Amino acid sequence: MLRTMPRAFDLTGRTAVVTGGSRGLGLQLAQGLGEAGARVLLAARKANELEAAAAGLRAQGIEADWLAVDCARQDELERLGATAIERLGGVDILVNNAGAAWGAPAEDHPIEAWDKVFDLNVRGYFILSQYLARHDMIPRRRGSIINVASIAALGGNPVELRTIAYNTSKAAVVNFTRALAAEWGRHGIRVNAICPGFFPSRLSQGALESMGVEALVARIPLRRLGDDDDLKGIGLLYASDAGKHITGQWLAVDGGASVVVGG
Repeated sequence: MLRTMPRAFDLTGRTAVVTGGSRGLGLQLAQGLGEAGARVLLAARKANELEAAAAGLRAQGIEADWLAVDCARQDELERLGATAIERLGGVDILVNNAGAAWGAPAEDHPIEAWDKVFDLNVRGYFILSQYLARHDMIPRRRGSIINVASIAALGGNPVELRTIAYNTSKAAVVNFTRALAAEWGRHGIRVNAICPGFFPSRLSQGALESMGVEALVARIPLRRLGDDDDLKGIGLLYASDAGKHITGQWLAVDGGASVVVGG
């Protein structure tokens, strides 16, 4: 078993598309897949950040490419899907990670901000998944789709946070994952979700500042925030043959934050 398990995690010859891959959690997941041998294509809005991220991965010996797209727009997502299939020769792994958040009391939350969050966090995940499944994964009868949700999907927030659109969108991602897994399993496509807790990032910066890092860490059983390696293991498990019988599942990677009642 010790000799066979490393091979089960090997992604040599596999290809991956990671949205929101220029920084933060997306880049961490891309790096983890690349370290296991996958060729990765990063997608996000800002070309300069993508170019720097891809260069950083290449410096580590990872085969990395990039494409600047707006992951909230159908035409841009379809361009990403078509380009990925052309450049990579097929997409084995899709990481839906691009996301947005908005902070406001529910009674004052702008409707246009609600729509912006859902367009990127839910609609965008579906459009790209559908395109790659239709044009590549279903014909080849293989694929692993990894949706980045959040522990915000699992309940309400501490009183300091008012992100109802974000929470609701991430809850939608969890059930989107389960529904898609049930429907596409017959095509050999696995669909799973990751629910990260608090990681330092641009997206979480406002929340960390409003709650206070020390106060937040005190609520987490492992007494720390997530770091630059904490998502790599679950990403690799979902993407590789080590997880070939896992689909429709979600896992919180949060230091235990989501199990603390009244945290």
